[in-house]
Amino acid sequence: MSASSDRSRKQHYEAGKLAKRLRHQVGQAIADFNMIEDGDTVMVCLSGGKDSYTLLDMLLALQAKAPVPFALVAVNLDQKQPGFPAHVLPDYLTARGVPFHVIEQDTYSTVTRVIPAGKTMCSLCSRLRRGALYQWAADHGVSKIALGHHRDDILGTFFLNLFYQAQLKAMPPKLRSDDGRHVVIRPLAYCRESDIAAYAAERAFPIIPCNLCGSQENLQRKAVTQMLAEWEKIQPGRSENIFRALGSVSPSQLADRTLFDFASLGARHDATPRDARDWLAGYAGQPGDESV
Repeated sequence: MSASSDRSRKQHYEAGKLAKRLRHQVGQAIADFNMIEDGDTVMVCLSGGKDSYTLLDMLLALQAKAPVPFALVAVNLDQKQPGFPAHVLPDYLTARGVPFHVIEQDTYSTVTRVIPAGKTMCSLCSRLRRGALYQWAADHGVSKIALGHHRDDILGTFFLNLFYQAQLKAMPPKLRSDDGRHVVIRPLAYCRESDIAAYAAERAFPIIPCNLCGSQENLQRKAVTQMLAEWEKIQPGRSENIFRALGSVSPSQLADRTLFDFASLGARHDATPRDARDWLAGYAGQPGDESV
């Protein structure tokens, strides 16, 4: 056997292992969070990036052997970015035999008009895109909206909220939208970005770059991504441990009084409870009290 054929066989074997691992992780996430139920119509938000292509591919593969029947529809938002190759996704989805719809809405002009030059457009762009997709879902009987966020997105968001918003929260694998009308799922929640990138390259998806924000650097997210990458070099598996910690929360070991009743813990029934004003009043006017 030649060296080239041996390499080809090994690459084919590794590609098969990668696809199997991703399918297992997606199936596990769907099962753990009851993401898809009997008779669901799942709208896959397809941007043309590696994550959403992989999401669609995984759901198509699982659909054939799923324990419950569910329908898939791919939906893309054409934001009217200059030079956007509008034919790429329709051609790809038609060839795959996937039902799809393209929403045409000029959010590009809105974002570039409202956001000053040089400022990050991601926040406004995301809100406008989400509004258009949610409205289409409401109008067409969609029961679940599937997004392509992966494990690294969830971890990055967790640290962004921790460092810059003083909040312990991330992206949940499943959520109800703020208006209560939609259930959003993230079937790639257990998948590493590096695996998704390798899978997308192996499958040769026709990737469409985002000219609106793809050239911008979100410096805070970039810093967090670099931090996680450095941690992973120092201690492989650290990111996985942090992600697992997001699913193993002990409210009594934190300090959120809305999640755990610290006030009642060990309190005597014969004692008169005092609030913060009572305690603070005792220090008013005392030496060293800078507030006086």
